[in-house]
Amino acid sequence: MTRTPSRPTTPRRSLMLAIPVIVASAVAVSACSPITTDIAYSPSDGIRVDLTDEVRALNLLIVSTGEGAPGTLLGGAANDSDRALEITLAPEGTDPVDVPLEAGETVYFSVDDGFEAQFGNIDAAPGATIPVTVSSSTGETQTVEVPVLNGALPEYEDYLP
Repeated sequence: MTRTPSRPTTPRRSLMLAIPVIVASAVAVSACSPITTDIAYSPSDGIRVDLTDEVRALNLLIVSTGEGAPGTLLGGAANDSDRALEITLAPEGTDPVDVPLEAGETVYFSVDDGFEAQFGNIDAAPGATIPVTVSSSTGETQTVEVPVLNGALPEYEDYLP
């Protein structure tokens, strides 16, 4: 009795059938994924506040030596609208700071050639957050929790009041 060997299925044929399925799956999954580079975020220690699509505060944080001590506001404010306006930043328990912004202007806080933003006393210890009301002269208002940092990190020690 002589047997003829059966032809085994080649891995090549299975692979050829699997390739279209793999490619179609990859395309379907990538089409469902959001483009994360289009999402606005705060790339550092501060927070972002979008009052409108054109008016926002950027990377807000306060540097202070301790609870009840003076504080320095870091970050910035941007006005992409076509008219001048004013942004007010008011941490809980201290006097507000009014920041004038021309149309299309971005102002940075407490840096060379920037807007000096100092608060008399901060009612939060470094490592905590403090409620800050951010409002614009056009009527938008948001209250957000802004981080309070000390000078332990070298990039912040020069900003201690």
